[in-house]
Amino acid sequence: MAAAGDAGRRQGRTTAAIVVPAVPLSSGKPMPRVGFGTATPTLGQTEGDAAAVTDAVLRAIGGGFRHFDTAAVYNAEAALGDAVAKAVRAGTIASRDEVYVTSKLWIADAHPGRVLPALEKTLQNLRMEYVDLYLIHFPVSQRPSEVEGGPVLVKKDLVAMDMKGVWEEMEECHRLGLARAIGVSNFACKKLEHLLSFAKIPPAANQVEVNPCCRQNKLREFCRARGIQLCGYAALGGNGTPWANNSVMKCPVLKQIAQDRGKTVAQVCIRWVYEQGDCVITKSFSESRMRENLDIFDWELTEDDHRKISELPESRGNYDFLVHESGPFKTVEDLWDGEITAGQCKQTALVSSD
Repeated sequence: MAAAGDAGRRQGRTTAAIVVPAVPLSSGKPMPRVGFGTATPTLGQTEGDAAAVTDAVLRAIGGGFRHFDTAAVYNAEAALGDAVAKAVRAGTIASRDEVYVTSKLWIADAHPGRVLPALEKTLQNLRMEYVDLYLIHFPVSQRPSEVEGGPVLVKKDLVAMDMKGVWEEMEECHRLGLARAIGVSNFACKKLEHLLSFAKIPPAANQVEVNPCCRQNKLREFCRARGIQLCGYAALGGNGTPWANNSVMKCPVLKQIAQDRGKTVAQVCIRWVYEQGDCVITKSFSESRMRENLDIFDWELTEDDHRKISELPESRGNYDFLVHESGPFKTVEDLWDGEITAGQCKQTALVSSD
């Protein structure tokens, strides 16, 4: 059950790196199907994070990654930009154009009048003239506030997004060439349908949690019918975080499939997302695991593997940090339009309820 077009796009390996297949989008250049996430566990709260991100991205480029995912809230944009510049100087890549860079609009900037300045700041951090894809991070806004140390989420300041006004400015970012493609993140079907009702430039991609225990079949079908590329994060689950299912890596069914295929559970999860036709953002700063995460192109899951995965119970990350009695979403079910039941997870230090 390999993704359509694999045979034509797979370019094999070199002695130095794996070449990752790419998928065309409705705008911009093709997106490499496997990407590298730059969020650190502390979300940029420690002095060593920037150097760790830069070193990891350099190793990832050397290993074959060309798609890099970041966001204003990760505090990793500058480190990613440094790594790309160093890779160009070292000759590992010929130019910045060889990489695909995604960043995201933070909720405090998801207001008319703040979108373009936010992207300009992102580009300043990256030291780049454009991003390949710019996403609205969440379908919610927050009252703007100046916070020392970078973006922070304050639950009592959550407000409904002026989606039409924000999207019009996202479209302007695209027209100016600052974002070669624009899209969204964490949008369920109902919210996407609302966006499409007025968008002059439809979203090229929707980045959401996708893994064998959060399969997103309804959303994938919706996006595919409208030419929106689904891009999955948390392919291995949440690993204790609130933004993804935490049962994935412990799942006995996935462990058995991995044993049967002679692969790791992580490889089974990434391959499963890949075989759905989605792009997938991986996350590991370990060089051996980077190689493992890219070693998914020369084997396939069986029909029986897919059947077993399709029967797994589904739940998703809690995302309770976007829910507040005074905010636009009173329950997690409201946030996700009731599409997949939320799991129970703890909030992280990113969140303040003050």
